[in-house]
Amino acid sequence: MGDSRKLGDFKVLTFDCYGTLIDWESGIWDALQPLLAAHGCRHVTREIALRAYSECESEQERATPTVAYHEILASVHTGLARRFELETTPALDAEFARSIEHWPAFPDTADALRSLKTHYALVILSNVHRDGFRASSRKLGVEFDAVYTAEDIGSYKPSRANFDYLIEHLGRDLGLGPSDVLHTAQSLYHDHQPARALNLANAWIDRQRLSEGGDWGATQELDERPETDFVFFSMGEMASAVKAEQAERG
Repeated sequence: MGDSRKLGDFKVLTFDCYGTLIDWESGIWDALQPLLAAHGCRHVTREIALRAYSECESEQERATPTVAYHEILASVHTGLARRFELETTPALDAEFARSIEHWPAFPDTADALRSLKTHYALVILSNVHRDGFRASSRKLGVEFDAVYTAEDIGSYKPSRANFDYLIEHLGRDLGLGPSDVLHTAQSLYHDHQPARALNLANAWIDRQRLSEGGDWGATQELDERPETDFVFFSMGEMASAVKAEQAERG
């Protein structure tokens, strides 16, 4: 943003959850195993599966923006089976759709959030449905000040509508404005591109080390990477940076 703001200058961290706090890639890969095992499928590697997932999910969310996320997951599973020329069943599709409650938190997430909670309000802006986030929230170790989901908004990130909703409700619910926000997320596609379009400050949690040549994993690729104000490779690293800055300030 060109104004050299410090981490401590913000009042609220607005988070993407899946990919940033929850290890959705491991969750997705684990949840695909029943389908792959049923066909003795060896040619679909984790990298291939996650790339295909990113494409199927983005297409489905654009096509059915008001459908709840567990239904998106069921449709994505059907699409992945078709893409890999495997036969699925309604039961397998439904099992994949329910898998979100088993997706693990990253090992550093809970400790980092507890530390950050002492300095900021914490808010979720997620593409999942309320029940899905409720299941995941038990792994996160803190109570969030607000939770806004795609189910509440009626569209999926990277739609601008999700960020307009975030800004409106931060003002209404917490009395905070855009300049108070540091949007904190892993996905350049879902989060950082639309956040920058609205001139929100942003912290990239680059868990895939994409900035160092890593791969895009389960997120859609962009031709151009949006600018980011801060880059960290984990939530733990961000929490440590906040703590160090606070110590310098005294």
